[in-house]
Amino acid sequence: MKKYLFFLILLLVFSACSQRETFKVKIEAEESLYTYEPANNGAGPMWTHGNTCIVRYKDKVFASGLETLKDVKPLSNTRWLLFERNEKGWNLLLADTIDRTREPCPMGVTQAGSVFLSVNPARYEQGVMYGPTEPQILQFDAQQPGNPYKILKPVWDGNPPFNDHSYRSFAVDGNSGELILFQNIGYTHAEWSFMDNKGKWSARGKLIWPKADYKDPTEHDVIRVCYPAVQLKDKKVYFLGVSDIIEPNKVWRDYKFEKTKKKWDYDFRRLFFTWSKDITTGKFEDWVEIASREKTGGRIFPADLWEAPDGLIYVLWHERALDERLHKDFFPEKKQSESLNFAVIKDGKVISKKSVMTGKEGEALPGKGRFQVTKDNRLFVFYYVHGGPKEIKENRLVEISLEKDHAVSKPVKLKVNRPLSNFYTANIRAGSAPSSILDVYGKDEKNEMRYIQIKIMPQ
Repeated sequence: MKKYLFFLILLLVFSACSQRETFKVKIEAEESLYTYEPANNGAGPMWTHGNTCIVRYKDKVFASGLETLKDVKPLSNTRWLLFERNEKGWNLLLADTIDRTREPCPMGVTQAGSVFLSVNPARYEQGVMYGPTEPQILQFDAQQPGNPYKILKPVWDGNPPFNDHSYRSFAVDGNSGELILFQNIGYTHAEWSFMDNKGKWSARGKLIWPKADYKDPTEHDVIRVCYPAVQLKDKKVYFLGVSDIIEPNKVWRDYKFEKTKKKWDYDFRRLFFTWSKDITTGKFEDWVEIASREKTGGRIFPADLWEAPDGLIYVLWHERALDERLHKDFFPEKKQSESLNFAVIKDGKVISKKSVMTGKEGEALPGKGRFQVTKDNRLFVFYYVHGGPKEIKENRLVEISLEKDHAVSKPVKLKVNRPLSNFYTANIRAGSAPSSILDVYGKDEKNEMRYIQIKIMPQ
């Protein structure tokens, strides 16, 4: 009995140590950029999932926004805005006066001082749906961003039929100055174009989606993968996205249609990962399925991705166990839960999988999250928490150990006045340098686009 108690005490001590606070934080700023007017076009300023609309260059921070055009019919009825933050605060640098677009514009930056804006201007009259567009990258000088910008036109494999539903992914290697742009074509594949450090679009190709492997026939032979987190580093490319197809389970599809009378019902249940060892070869490795909620009709959404110095890949995603519409009649014995999870990947195989936070019915639940990497290669997760008996709404920060156990620290609650549930961060995948300054940009419940600056300090 004494021996049992001894080991129990050791276990409790170990658990407490693994949940220690490993850092402190200081809220440096909470500021407003602008108020967004809904464009009613199916998108919005937070629609470019997986990308970011905020980047940091030294002491400057840049953010892109959307202006809704009055008396212009959807879908492409907005224009991009470019903001800058310096020692005097935020100011609107530029507003597009020429083109129209539908979706927010992802950003990128290099440590040499180039700021990029991925745009997808319409090439059709207003009021058209799925009209043709022309993907471009706008290049600004971080030191003099108000000067005329350069228009970079990616070179593609042939003449792809791009439209106003781009589902695009933009990634920048901040050290080398190289960049890559993915843009979806229907339900078959993504076109991609790579610009090297000499400014030449030297490689291009098609990323074909995973093969469909469902019991019931689906409308397509492949599983479209959307909303990915993409990283470009030393010509290596990592791609983490979620299945996005019409409900493949016919029984569930018919059941949900009877409940909702809506044919629009897409599945976001399978998390896929692929990578290219050298994008200039045009080759990607076989798709790997990282997580699935296929058996219980749940929901998965990718959040972030990072290559650590030792070559391990860390991926982050949000997961909901069940589809509440199916719960009662199909899985009455199952319990609902939501979790913010991460996995560690080596050579295409998952070697570790853990939860940052998990909440069950009636408890506080985790929302979206993003990685933050510091100069000394410490890995943090910034995320949102909501609900529970006290109906909390707050942002938290934890640290993930890069040691073999990948322990998660005790969460630090951030004392911000208006927590953000939907946000971007200035991250490495967009070219921002690793930093102990966490730049967060998102939309609150009042459609106000806000900024939070957080300083992470060692404990």
